[in-house]
Amino acid sequence: MMRPSQLDPDRVLVLVIDMQEKLLPLIRDHARIVDAGKKLLGAAPIFELPVIATEQNPHGIGSTVSDLTTCLEESRATTIEKSTFSAWAEDSVRQAILALDRPQVLMMGIETHVCILQTALDMVSRAYDVHVCGDAVGSRGRLDHKVAFQRLRQEGVRVTTVESALFELCGRCDAPHFKAILDLIKRFPPSVD
Repeated sequence: MMRPSQLDPDRVLVLVIDMQEKLLPLIRDHARIVDAGKKLLGAAPIFELPVIATEQNPHGIGSTVSDLTTCLEESRATTIEKSTFSAWAEDSVRQAILALDRPQVLMMGIETHVCILQTALDMVSRAYDVHVCGDAVGSRGRLDHKVAFQRLRQEGVRVTTVESALFELCGRCDAPHFKAILDLIKRFPPSVD
C-alpha cells in the first residue's frame, strides 16, 4: 500500500531547471549536481517518466550544458525557454506541465534560492507534491542554498536525494526496474561530502 506522498512512476514528472553553460560553472559543487542529474535523467526512460527542461534566457546564459543534453535527448525531454524565474509562471512551461497531468514533481537544477525555490513554491500552492533532489540543485552561495532549503521545507516541499527517489520509485528489490536502477546508481556513485 502506497503512502500518499510516496513517489509513483505513474504520477511523477521530472522538471530540470536552467542547467546552463554560463551559470553552472559558478555554482558550488556543480560537478556533483551534474552527476546527480545524469543519474535522475538516466532513470527517466527506465520508469517512463516525462521530462521537462527549462532554459532561462538562453541567448544570455547559453544552452543546457553538453554533459546533460544527451541525457535529455535519451529521456525525450521537452526543453522550453523561459524568462520568468518561476518555471510555473511561464505560460508555455505551465501548459506543458498541465498537459502531462502528473501530480508529483521531481526537481533538479539551479539556482536553489531563485528558480528552484520560486517554481517549487508556485507548484506547492497549486497542490502539486513537489520533491526537490538536494544533491541535484545548487546555488552560487552556501547561505542562499541553505536558507532556500529551510524555506522549501517550511512551505511543504519534500527534500530528497536522487538515489533515495529512485529507490522509492522502484519500491522493491524484485521490481522489474530494480537491476537497471542499481546499474545506473553504480555508474554514478554518491560524492564524498
